Amino acid sequence: MKQNLIADYLSCFLFKAGSFFTSFLPLNASLFLGRRLGDLIYFFDAKHRAVAYANIRKAAAINNDFLEASKITRRAYRAFGQNLIEISFIPRINNHYLEKYIHIENRNYIDEAFKRGKGVIFLAAHEGSWELSNIICANLGFPFTLFVRGQGFPRLNALLNSYRLKQGAKLIHKETGPRQLIESLKSNQSIGLTVDQGGKNGEIVEFFGKAASMSTGAVKLALKYDCSIIPVFYTRVKGPYTKVILDQVYTVTKSGNAEKDLRDNLQRLVNIYEKYIRQYPYEYLWTYKIWKYGKEREILIISDGKAGHSHQSESVARLINRQSSLRGVKTTLSIRQVKFRSNLSRFILNCMVNFSGKYQYNFCLRYLRHALTRESWQSLIGLNLDIVISAGDKLSAVNYILSRLNQAKSIVIMRPANLGLKKFDLAIIPAHDWPQGRGLPAKNVVVTEGALNLVDADYLKERSARLQQSGFLRGPLLNSCIGVLIGGNSRKFSISRQAIIELAGQIKKSAEELDADILVSTSRRTPPEAEQAVKNEFDAYGRCKLLIIANEKNHPDAVGGILGLSRVIICSPESISMISEAVMAGKYVVTFKAGGLSRKHRRFLENYQSKGYVYLKEIKEFSAFIEEVWRNHPEVSLPGNNLKVSAALDKIL
Repeated sequence: MKQNLIADYLSCFLFKAGSFFTSFLPLNASLFLGRRLGDLIYFFDAKHRAVAYANIRKAAAINNDFLEASKITRRAYRAFGQNLIEISFIPRINNHYLEKYIHIENRNYIDEAFKRGKGVIFLAAHEGSWELSNIICANLGFPFTLFVRGQGFPRLNALLNSYRLKQGAKLIHKETGPRQLIESLKSNQSIGLTVDQGGKNGEIVEFFGKAASMSTGAVKLALKYDCSIIPVFYTRVKGPYTKVILDQVYTVTKSGNAEKDLRDNLQRLVNIYEKYIRQYPYEYLWTYKIWKYGKEREILIISDGKAGHSHQSESVARLINRQSSLRGVKTTLSIRQVKFRSNLSRFILNCMVNFSGKYQYNFCLRYLRHALTRESWQSLIGLNLDIVISAGDKLSAVNYILSRLNQAKSIVIMRPANLGLKKFDLAIIPAHDWPQGRGLPAKNVVVTEGALNLVDADYLKERSARLQQSGFLRGPLLNSCIGVLIGGNSRKFSISRQAIIELAGQIKKSAEELDADILVSTSRRTPPEAEQAVKNEFDAYGRCKLLIIANEKNHPDAVGGILGLSRVIICSPESISMISEAVMAGKYVVTFKAGGLSRKHRRFLENYQSKGYVYLKEIKEFSAFIEEVWRNHPEVSLPGNNLKVSAALDKIL
């Protein structure tokens, strides 16, 4: 472990100075200073404060009560400050101090445990005054061995160890291995171990409803040597008065299955501590990522109701699921549609988030409750999340607040509105939103070609089969198909009745020449006059085996089915999402040139045409071009978006 000598010298000096200073003060006055120290740490330790707050919300079952979670977090920091100050009391602790200030509940359990003659493990968690607890155990009238490990500060460690030794504790260092621990147990002596914070090598069990890594040392020793375990919990009553709660003697159960026995016994012990932590939540050390090594991840997609945005978010969630599966991690996906009370409330929220720090977001959280509709707020606030995904600029502020609240990974798709990209763990930005001359993207930014989507071989196969079984098709498909996807009007672009008539004429001509069937679908954005033109042109046409007018009778698998069943796809040019999906189907995609498109759309189409993903043609050229690609089979090119995004996800998961 890399050692910071300056920090080591400084911490050792400050500890000695603090011990000297508090030796002249009454205990209550020293602990008052400890509470103020906790307040000071709470104020400056923004990162760990945010972690503690998120953990307390998840564990203490107070998801909707932010004020209560804040109170517990503040009180936990004050308890931590008192615990630090209390370490300075160790040199002056004697029997009088222990008799006056320490009350031990169920002390008879100690005698009961030693009567078994196989050694006793005093098992604790990272809570209460941990150093004082060691001294208490060392002064109970029987041999007590403490298992210690270095923390990167050798001088401070040496000072603390000298205090422990003077108070009667016997120390075993991690570096010497378990041999001395085993000898102590075989001699019917006691040792002190912890059960939580198992790290990478711990056993995964359930802790407050979620999988967490817990330390296995105590259970492994008990399974092998049949020693007794006494779960111990410490809580401060008032000032220096402390209550030590001894839970009943625990003896491990065995079924013959070593892995099951380890997991089951560890789970029972963790349940004991969960019970006490619920009762005294401010005593626990919440400032570490408790569920980091769990094998479950909760993913939330917050949706603005736009299908294209939802498809992009779902595609990222699917990639996360694949990446997680490779690590043996199970993902659970939730989707919530979010609505604001007004555009003004959304604008105010964006402004607040833009000026908030990475860990100073509570004032944004309070306003979020007023910015969202009641239904949206209630659907979001009770969730315990690991990953938050949103697409479009409207929900980026909500994404930021929810991810900060849960200490979750935040992923935004498309440029967030008025927010810096550094606020998010990963930003997935289409190339048409990242114009040339802007410079290289930051490490947390992935620039993709077009819009992400769910289209792959499995998707096409599934949607094609559903569409064929839907009853929407006008008879069996006997020939290869030309798919036609008609979108609708946008701010500057409009699709005219005349354009539909000309397009239909070109498509029919190709179908006759190539002996092809035609599959047609409009969208909900298609204007009425264009819909009527589509019906006039294709409704009675024999080669049209599918005609879906989305605003009259839609089918959820229409677009996916058409993409899967067609050989050539004709798209109107205004929808980036629709064209991106068509391209990912691996078919020949043709769209027509049109005026009124935004600069962003023009960049998108020009880039896709230059890469050979789409063919941009005048409507009058369609028939000849369709026949050309139909007969010559040119190579189809696909964007590598999924590979780019997967590589970026691999870095943050």
